[in-house]
Amino acid sequence: MDTHHATSHDLLHDEAYAPLLYSPLPDHPVPAGAPALGQRRPLKVFAVTLASLMFLASLVALVIHQSPQTPVTVDNDGPSMEWEGRGVAQGVSEKSFLGFSGRRLSYNWTTAMFAWQRTAFHFQPEKNWMNDPDGPLFHMGWYHLFYQYNPDSAVWGNITWGHAVSRDMIHWLYLPFAMVPDRWFDLNGVWTGSATILPNGQIIMLYTGDTNDSVQVQNLAYPANLSDPLLLHWIKYENNPVMVPPAGIASDDFRDPTTMWVGADGNWRVAVGSLVNTTGIVLVFQTTNFTDFELLDGELHGVPGTGMWECVDFYPVSINGVYGLDTSAHGPGIKHVLKASMDDNRHDYYALGEYDPMTDTWTPDDPELDVGIGLRLDYGKYYASKTFYDQVKKRRILYGWISEGDIESDDLKKGWASLQSIPRTVLHDNKTGTHLLLWPIEEVESLRTNSTEFEDVLLEPGSVVPLDIGSASQLDIVAEFEVDNETLEAMVEADVIYNCSTSAGAAGRGALGPFGILVLADDTLSELTPIYFYIAKDTDGSYKTFFCTDLSRSSLAVDDVDQRIYGSIVPVLDDEKPTMRVLVDHSIVEGFSQGGRSCITTRVYPTEAIYGAARLFLFNNATGVNVTASIKIWEMASADIHPYPLDQP
Repeated sequence: MDTHHATSHDLLHDEAYAPLLYSPLPDHPVPAGAPALGQRRPLKVFAVTLASLMFLASLVALVIHQSPQTPVTVDNDGPSMEWEGRGVAQGVSEKSFLGFSGRRLSYNWTTAMFAWQRTAFHFQPEKNWMNDPDGPLFHMGWYHLFYQYNPDSAVWGNITWGHAVSRDMIHWLYLPFAMVPDRWFDLNGVWTGSATILPNGQIIMLYTGDTNDSVQVQNLAYPANLSDPLLLHWIKYENNPVMVPPAGIASDDFRDPTTMWVGADGNWRVAVGSLVNTTGIVLVFQTTNFTDFELLDGELHGVPGTGMWECVDFYPVSINGVYGLDTSAHGPGIKHVLKASMDDNRHDYYALGEYDPMTDTWTPDDPELDVGIGLRLDYGKYYASKTFYDQVKKRRILYGWISEGDIESDDLKKGWASLQSIPRTVLHDNKTGTHLLLWPIEEVESLRTNSTEFEDVLLEPGSVVPLDIGSASQLDIVAEFEVDNETLEAMVEADVIYNCSTSAGAAGRGALGPFGILVLADDTLSELTPIYFYIAKDTDGSYKTFFCTDLSRSSLAVDDVDQRIYGSIVPVLDDEKPTMRVLVDHSIVEGFSQGGRSCITTRVYPTEAIYGAARLFLFNNATGVNVTASIKIWEMASADIHPYPLDQP
């Protein structure tokens, strides 16, 4: 047995931190113009001896007085301060984080820094811009992912459907474009769409096209050859569009069709996001042949004041089971999830409720947790998400677009922008009855290599404990924390009005928090990204636990990158301890608390804590409580992501 001796640093005073009815599709040939196609032994550490040395003066000097390098001028012809962003003028949500924002200065990034930012096991194209995941499905042994892509640049525009396949949703093969904007009904972009697999195996793809007149319409496409496992060629229905904005709906407020489901009458239904005044709504259309769609009376649901709903998702979950459900499933023991991406704030909200198939309406279980005002799939940078039912493993899988958190000029320099999250399984949280549990697919664990485990590490108030694991740029981390119960019970009140995003982050010290881990930190803590819990106690003895990620000290490039603090309340039940799982993959950090009850995805751009200089720490910056931590860390191998060898037999 090996024992690691970890030295503690002091953070005191630190300011950082039925029957199925359908008609077959028309049979068309493939069109002539189809698109062309360090090694360590695993360690178990059962005790950690903490030295009592405190480096208060030196640490505070390093943390408080460190400043970023002098910025340098960027040669670009970017817009001035009046720049309005990308996508908004075209009728979709903002597609960049900071844009140029009138800036003429950028951090002095090096080629090595940009190279480090590219991820090792998250899906991203070889180059250029990517945003929403589209039409995920499983067909003849392959998982297919389509995605919105700009083949010309690392910024949004000229949206085309990229295409990739995988056996396990971890290792990917790039394929030729599935669809390009080449018809009047999608000339300004092949936008978000969803796949439906019919009982006869036919695949229906409905997608939003931005027409030559900038009208958002819904179009139909389908594979040219269903016997092709790679689904290389797609046919756009010659009489597109199949749905146009109804009366009373603006031409730029009608987009993103869902996967279809079977209604009580045996007809197929599809939902489309829209807006009336300031009320976000979901419209429902029905069809018997997939080429003619009829708008049903009323709305599936709507919430006043939430703005335009895009990228709507609607699907069933079992309230007692451990498996996912086909999108058409209904009956006892089933709840329906309604999710929408909020155009106004670029967050993905969801709620659990009851779907009435006779009236085609959905009602939330709790109006206070309705779509747009309640729970989010992820409290970080996570948008335009889409699920599909994996019929082989009987699970529902969630993809999400992870945008950049830096300025556009930096993306243009490095030549790429945006990622897809690690796919997540979706289950009903049977314990709370109000939440979903979102968890990385089990296949990602195949990348785990060397592991190191630390058990029962005592974290005294104001301490930072380095974990000797070597470089920390690609990790899978599982941690459990236990707060001293006697102190917890004796506390009368602590931080009742706490909020992650408005707090001082990990530097804001309270009686019962923050405590957690520091990822992508350097030895001197000049850069660090805390992922942590913070407990607030009310005078009635009740507790609220917050799960947060703090980017305020994540990079010395302070003018170029996102430095916000993300997070929210996560229910920690009486029989539970605060737990987290964190996937670190270079510039993306995905955090999951309480088995996926709350998730936070962030983009991080350090300048010092990269390559071999990236480190991992435990910390407790509470003022009045000891915390005991147990943590297991796996180094992660890189995924194999490259073009499919179509030129080989």
